[in-house]
Amino acid sequence: MNKKFGISEITKIAILASISVLLMFIKVPLPFAPTFMEIDIAELPALIGGFAMGPLAGFLIVCIKLLLNIIINGTKTFYVGELSNLIVSSTLVLTTAFIYKHNKSKKSALLGLVIGSITMSLVATLSNYFVIFPLYAKLLKIDLNAFVGMVAKINPLVKSYFTLMLFSILPFNLVKTAVTSIVTSLLYKRISPILKRK
Repeated sequence: MNKKFGISEITKIAILASISVLLMFIKVPLPFAPTFMEIDIAELPALIGGFAMGPLAGFLIVCIKLLLNIIINGTKTFYVGELSNLIVSSTLVLTTAFIYKHNKSKKSALLGLVIGSITMSLVATLSNYFVIFPLYAKLLKIDLNAFVGMVAKINPLVKSYFTLMLFSILPFNLVKTAVTSIVTSLLYKRISPILKRK
């Protein structure tokens, strides 16, 4: 992780982060998830950057994306949503890029995407259960059951805080990572020659 970047790499990281911000505007709601959670493929540029330039580059793209988004749009979640995004996006990008870094092959890239997706989904569920939702509820001064009631109206499987995570948050992240991984696998080979060019 102690890689030094030149002007070329820094420029590419900045461009990919800017594309990530634009992708955050394209969101699709899922019928079983809370209304304030919508899927996007904003991790796509970070994954591609992580494959082409290493895990640190992917992580920096995630961080810059969030900073730019805060500057442009501010926050509607008291920065809790941004914290959650940092946790889950970093998990996906770093896990995937580290696996690919040690064996740069198509098989390794696909394995990295699968393991990264599963790892991110589990980390997202645990972090939401223990940190993100409780913190957000505290800042909003509402009970955690308010989230349960909100989602139970659209997802009959949600009957408690635990089932909210199991049948809403976990599937949401599995779908999000699956979509992002598929698009990444389709685009990376076409884009990587440009990113690897000095």
